[in-house]
Amino acid sequence: MMPPPTQIPPHGLLKGKSILLTAAAGGGIGFATAQRCIEEGARAVFVSDAHPRRTGEAAEALKALAPEVCAVFHQVCNVTQESDVQALVDAAEAQMGGVDVLINNAGLGGSKRVVDMEDDEWQRVLDVTLTGTFRMTRAMLKKMQPRGFGAIVNNASVLGWRAQKEQAHYAAAKAGVMALTRCSALEAADFGIRINAVSPSIVFHDHLRKTAPESLLNELASREAFGRGAEAFEIANIMVFLASDYASYLVGEVISASSQRA
Repeated sequence: MMPPPTQIPPHGLLKGKSILLTAAAGGGIGFATAQRCIEEGARAVFVSDAHPRRTGEAAEALKALAPEVCAVFHQVCNVTQESDVQALVDAAEAQMGGVDVLINNAGLGGSKRVVDMEDDEWQRVLDVTLTGTFRMTRAMLKKMQPRGFGAIVNNASVLGWRAQKEQAHYAAAKAGVMALTRCSALEAADFGIRINAVSPSIVFHDHLRKTAPESLLNELASREAFGRGAEAFEIANIMVFLASDYASYLVGEVISASSQRA
């Protein structure tokens, strides 16, 4: 197994930009991306999550990174509730003086065979993962389009392409995120806005380790070319790239962040 690399030094990719992130509490991809946004020179970062305590804790941890350089705001948001989505976007617009980048990270998984799955289990995963991404994108485009610029980065998954038992609901939702990314990107491009996505395979973080058996995680990691899962910061780096002006000609792309063999 190849050891994970160390984080690369920042290069100012997001200098002067304001970033809004969903599902950014805890120690997963969302928080790692918020941290990287600050390191890459963002002037303001607004984090949200459905968990009040963890959202506040994440914001406090982020404020300590660059208290004199980047303003950090936070607000609880359940992306399955349109009122929460509207309130979040309005607050982020007001408190940061406009949102330059939206990063849609909210998603919900689970393991269940199709034959055993109830309607509400199917619907909940799609509501958070796919429809939540749609709600946030719709609300943000209404703000970005009149300005004529902005970027939206979605979190998809390799399961949107690849099959895995007990993942039909999650895979369907993530395939939907990919399709939403491609279609909405063509519409948004007319207004100078870029929409793209990253498609990670297995990413190790505390929440995943609590919700999946260690044997399964080790098996999935063993399929990767490096013999390990990705670190959260490795996915964050791709999200930051897509959010930056270095990705100025990417429209509706879904970058596969997987080292699995072809």
